[in-house]
Amino acid sequence: MIAASSTAGKFARFETVVLLLVTGLVFWMAHTYARAVGERSIGRRLTWSDVRECGRRERPIVEAAILPAAMVAISPVLGLGLTTTGWLALAVAVAQQVGWAYAGALQATSSHRVAGVEGAINLVFGLLIVAAKAALGH
Repeated sequence: MIAASSTAGKFARFETVVLLLVTGLVFWMAHTYARAVGERSIGRRLTWSDVRECGRRERPIVEAAILPAAMVAISPVLGLGLTTTGWLALAVAVAQQVGWAYAGALQATSSHRVAGVEGAINLVFGLLIVAAKAALGH
């Protein structure tokens, strides 16, 4: 989302912050629904309790939008232009992705080596997004 954002209106930063947070919420809802439906047993009805539990487990998707949005919000204080702000938010998002992949692997009792590989794989994914942003001139 940060890679494709090209808001340039009077309230560009505010619009980008809202876009980041709304995108995080929509992805969270989609993942919650997909997980709840995917985990239910055949012939068993989906309950609100099931959906709430899935929503709780998918919470990091919403949380991941907060730090990039905060970077966009404070970018004027740092004296950053809109283009640099977009790159900062993307860099923060990629760093989070790598960090959480590494931490998640360790929490799943992987070795530091395996966690490093998972972090590196996620870094490659993030760099693909960076490359797409650069190629599109955003």
